[in-house]
Amino acid sequence: MEDKSYKEYLEHITTFIFDVDGVLTDGTILLTTSGEMLRTMHTKDGFAMKTALLAGFKICIISGGTNEGVRVRLEGLGITDIYLGAHNKINQLHEYLNANNIKTENVLYMGDDIPDYPVMKLIGLPTCPQDAVPEIKAISKYVSHKNGGKGAVRDVIEQVLKVQGKWNGNFDAKYD
Repeated sequence: MEDKSYKEYLEHITTFIFDVDGVLTDGTILLTTSGEMLRTMHTKDGFAMKTALLAGFKICIISGGTNEGVRVRLEGLGITDIYLGAHNKINQLHEYLNANNIKTENVLYMGDDIPDYPVMKLIGLPTCPQDAVPEIKAISKYVSHKNGGKGAVRDVIEQVLKVQGKWNGNFDAKYD
């Protein structure tokens, strides 16, 4: 029996969950002389997340990283469900899904490395950036043509919103 195309899952997605390092960033960490760890994020990913929130989707971040600059950036986009320092991501996943009455089949999760593996096995639409590790690519129903931190998040959000007819709204009115 052939597996369903990932596109058949898109119409049922209500919630996006993303890892940070390697998904919203390219995985590079810049270190300052004071030891501060700096990351870069793609503005197109930010636009897509904001668009998804405005269209009524839920977005959650589950990351093992603890950089508060990441929280500031994501909160600035309107994301309020942010779990940093999550070393056992399944705990945060269950907490978030239970608190918001979300079914796993309605979740698109994007991860890139081994810490994401257990969570990705549980949700409806596991996805990853093009530069994810082989083990994550093997369990992903969709591998973006974009690398982490280079528009992979925009790629999956835009596909879901387009399938559901929520991408082509009046952007001028929403972003003034």
